[in-house]
Amino acid sequence: QVQLVESGGGLVQAGDSLRLSCAFSGRTFSMYAMGWFRQAPGKEREFVAVIHWTGGNTYYADSVKGRFTISRDNAKNLVYLQMDSLKPEDTAVYYCARRRQTFLYSGSYYLSSEYGYWGQGTQVTVSS
Repeated sequence: QVQLVESGGGLVQAGDSLRLSCAFSGRTFSMYAMGWFRQAPGKEREFVAVIHWTGGNTYYADSVKGRFTISRDNAKNLVYLQMDSLKPEDTAVYYCARRRQTFLYSGSYYLSSEYGYWGQGTQVTVSS
């Protein structure tokens, strides 16, 4: 049974930092690319970042590039999202997700349909 559990969200001020964590249960973590998505009220879920199963490559949405950093620890089955210089428009529920297919990193990594398992989400609120 695959489970993803996010943590680390909260209420912060603009310019602050937060680090989100996602704990993955299962023995195949190191075989999958992992992604972070977010969904703001009244908006569709959007891609934030993805990381290669080795941790060696990453892609970011333009809106977070240079401010957010995705990383992973395959020994601990954890994936992180370090968020710096937060802005009010970053306010959303953040979700981690596991790619559907093993050893697939590129292609349509920005589509939520490419991910087969999702966490319950963690709320991030940035006040101005």
